[in-house]
Amino acid sequence: MIAVKDLVEIYSDGTKAVDGISFEVKEGEFFGFLGPNGAGKSTTIKVLTTLLRKTEGKVSVAGFDVDRSPAEIRKNIGVLSQETSLDVDLTGKENLRLQGRLQQMRGRGLEERVDELLRLVQLEPVADKPAGRYSGGMRKRLDLASALIHSPRLLFLDEPTTGLDTQSRAAIWQYLEGLNKKERLTIFLTTQYLEEADQLCNRLAVIDHGKLVAGGSPAELKESVGGETITLLLRDVSLRPKAKEVLKAVQGVREVVDSDGGFTAYAKNAGQIIAGIVTSLDRNGIQLDFLSISIPTLDDVFLRETGRRIRSDELSRRETEPFLM
Repeated sequence: MIAVKDLVEIYSDGTKAVDGISFEVKEGEFFGFLGPNGAGKSTTIKVLTTLLRKTEGKVSVAGFDVDRSPAEIRKNIGVLSQETSLDVDLTGKENLRLQGRLQQMRGRGLEERVDELLRLVQLEPVADKPAGRYSGGMRKRLDLASALIHSPRLLFLDEPTTGLDTQSRAAIWQYLEGLNKKERLTIFLTTQYLEEADQLCNRLAVIDHGKLVAGGSPAELKESVGGETITLLLRDVSLRPKAKEVLKAVQGVREVVDSDGGFTAYAKNAGQIIAGIVTSLDRNGIQLDFLSISIPTLDDVFLRETGRRIRSDELSRRETEPFLM
C-alpha cells in the first residue's frame, strides 16, 4: 500500500527533515511512525499525502507515484491531522455532507454514508447541533468521520489524539481498532505517545532526527532490549562516571545507558541482582534517590538506539513503584 525508498526532504533553509528513509506498509496493516517532536514524522506524512514535494527518493501510495499521480492518490486516501478541519457553524451532519460533496458524492448514497458514519462515531444524538458546540473529543470523532466519508483505502493519522483527555483518546483508539480489524482499512499513524503505538500498531518504524533507528512489531522491539530495565537516579550526580563503571561490573548487567540524570541498566532476571547493585554502589560510597524495575517499553527501545528518551517525563509515568526513594 505504501512503498518508500531513500526518501529525502530538505527545506528551503537547508534543514534536512527526512534523511534517506525506506519502509513499506502492507495492505490492511496498522502501521505506526513513532518518534519525538521534530523527528520527521509530519514531514513524511505530508510527502505521502501529496501535500509536500519530496527532494529525493521514490514514493508510491496505493500503487500510484506521488509525483506522477497525486490526484489518484488523493482519491484513495483519508487524512486526519493534528488540528480539526471542521466548519464550526455547520452541524455535524452538514459537515459530513460538505466533505462528501467535495469528494463528488451526491444523493442517497451520500446520505446513507453520513448516517453510517454518525453511528460509527456515536454522534447521532448531536448530529443536528453546530460543531462549534461539540467538545474536543466529539470534534475529533467528527473529523475522523469526515476523513472516512469517501471510503478510502488508506487512512493517514498525524498525531490524531494530541490534546485529548484520556477518555476521549481511548474512544478514538477503539474506533480505529475497529476500522482496521473489521473493515481491513490500512492505517498509517504518526505518534509520540508510546502507549498509543504499543496498543494500536501491528508494526512500527521508530524515527529520530530524520532517520529510522528501529523497526518491527511492538513485541519484537521490546524483546530486542534483551531483558528487564533497571532505572536508577543518584543522590550525588557528580558520582555518575564512577557509578556507571560500578554498574557495568555487576554480574548480570548487560548494558548501561545514561538517561534523565541517571542510568538505565538492562538485565535478565533483574530482581535477582538488585541486592548486588545496591551493595556494590553502597560499597563505593554511592547513594541512590530512586531505583525501579520494569519490563521493557518502547521508550526503552528509543533510549537504547538514541541515548535519550522520547519524553523526558517518562520516569514520572512508570507504572512500577520504586524500590528505593
